[in-house]
Amino acid sequence: QVQLVESGGGLVQPGGSLRLSCEASGVIFSRNTMDWYRQAPGKAREWVATITSGGGTNYADSVKGRFTISRDNAKNMVYLQMNSLKPEDTAVYYCKSYVPIRWGQGTQVTVSS
Repeated sequence: QVQLVESGGGLVQPGGSLRLSCEASGVIFSRNTMDWYRQAPGKAREWVATITSGGGTNYADSVKGRFTISRDNAKNMVYLQMNSLKPEDTAVYYCKSYVPIRWGQGTQVTVSS
């Protein structure tokens, strides 16, 4: 069965960095476009970044220039490097696959002094 497992969240001070990881199993990972989404308390889930099977990337305006999405097809992993973190980046972060559409369980990121 398809499974996505996120890790790497935690508490970080404003201006700090975190690297999120998502390990995929049960999918043909190398052919899959992968997304990162996030959901802040009381808000709808929002798209953060996408990486295609060919390595093309796209970012939400709110994270452009601060976050970097990448993938390692040999390890079935997708990453989200988050720099210059702000309190408004606080959310549960989820990875998502396209074929089939599946979500991970999420990892909490809290940006606070």
